[in-house]
Amino acid sequence: MKHLVSLAFTVSFLSACGGDEAAPPQSSLADAAQPVTVVQPTGGKVASTANGLPEGATTTTNPFAAFDFKGGTVYPAKAAVSIGTVSVPVGASEAFVPIRINRQTPNTVIVRVMTRNGTGTLAGIEGRHFQKVATTVFFRPGDPLEQTVRVPLVNMDAGRSFDIILPEGVVGGGVINSSARVTAVVGAKAGVAKTGGFRKARTFAPSGALAYQLDPAKVTWSDAGSAEAWRTRLPHGRTQPGNAETGLYLDPGLHPTAMPPFAIENGEVVIRSQQLASPILHDNTYWHHGAAMLTGQRMPATQLQYGQYEWTAMMPNRRGGWPALWLLPTSGWPPEIDVYEGFGYGSGWNFSKNISGNIHGGANGKRSFTALMQVNAANAYGLSGFDTSYHRFAVDIAPDFITWFVDGKETYQTVNPFKGTTWFPLMNVAVKKTGDYTGGTAEMRVRSFAVWKVPG
Repeated sequence: MKHLVSLAFTVSFLSACGGDEAAPPQSSLADAAQPVTVVQPTGGKVASTANGLPEGATTTTNPFAAFDFKGGTVYPAKAAVSIGTVSVPVGASEAFVPIRINRQTPNTVIVRVMTRNGTGTLAGIEGRHFQKVATTVFFRPGDPLEQTVRVPLVNMDAGRSFDIILPEGVVGGGVINSSARVTAVVGAKAGVAKTGGFRKARTFAPSGALAYQLDPAKVTWSDAGSAEAWRTRLPHGRTQPGNAETGLYLDPGLHPTAMPPFAIENGEVVIRSQQLASPILHDNTYWHHGAAMLTGQRMPATQLQYGQYEWTAMMPNRRGGWPALWLLPTSGWPPEIDVYEGFGYGSGWNFSKNISGNIHGGANGKRSFTALMQVNAANAYGLSGFDTSYHRFAVDIAPDFITWFVDGKETYQTVNPFKGTTWFPLMNVAVKKTGDYTGGTAEMRVRSFAVWKVPG
């Protein structure tokens, strides 16, 4: 969740998962790349600069081991992506198109790459001169700065050309150029594939000791929360006007006229947002929408500095809904880690295919940076159906890296600017909608939740 706002003088609003996302500022493309330092992973695993880490390793080569994050208020300059122009020999059977980043990246850079027909009298046409390519490439922290995408060629005569494009921009970095041309040239040299040295995506594997496991048959909640009960509100209260949220976070005991915001159904915890049948007066304002929130703020068993969290959940898909799984520090916002967010208030958000995971840094109630990941998971990872079936959403917090997973597959990684921070979990469905809040499903259904702690 994003956006923290200050109330009057001394009270700060915590961000409720999913706030308007301000794009992080683009860094100068001319900045020098950071020097590379190898950090040995925990658990006796050895980092490899060649073919990646052993599966399950918690760290990778860390180019930012010496970077000063200034207490979680500063983030390294992000990388920017370029596509290289390619000349291939006449009649070549393949082209290797270079995709480059201009510096070591502090977070995963996700690049969707596609072929496009050329223009003019010697336009290369899909199927006649080249085979269609639509693929996703990844640059993770510590990876080399260049890799190639292979394009099969057919009957490329002299001067024939087509384009390589970035149809969806870049996730996790900037863009230097979004298209380049592949041209058949007499006397050109054959290209060479560059694919070595890239770390393979990790598979989620808890490395800590199991500290908490949600038991729907025994779960309880309350306004105050406790060591055994989830809290039904944020630390600062039950509303988030700074996020332009229109939902009041409900508690069944405090708001008996509303539909129960929580339930246990079929062995699952149901977290329900709603259109209120009757407005509820709270803090001198009538609220027409009900949101729902469960937090582990008062549950030490759910809190950790390092380790793993994993939820198994099915997301709602009502327009105007804002479901999230996220983490806040016990010491106050910021920072923040968003494990999953669904921006249903945005017209372009596809609950079935889109995922988002982010970090927000700063201090004293003010955000100073965001490292944002929003991606079409169907294209990038072959994952979809987040609003129609159950999926596993996990995060691994290590001293050097924070890594996200969906259904066990690594989806994102960033350096950890928040070393030593103690986190607690939140799961909620916010509402950000004017007018009627109807249609679709408005419930997050949580089948399981577990916490594994690793000593700091």
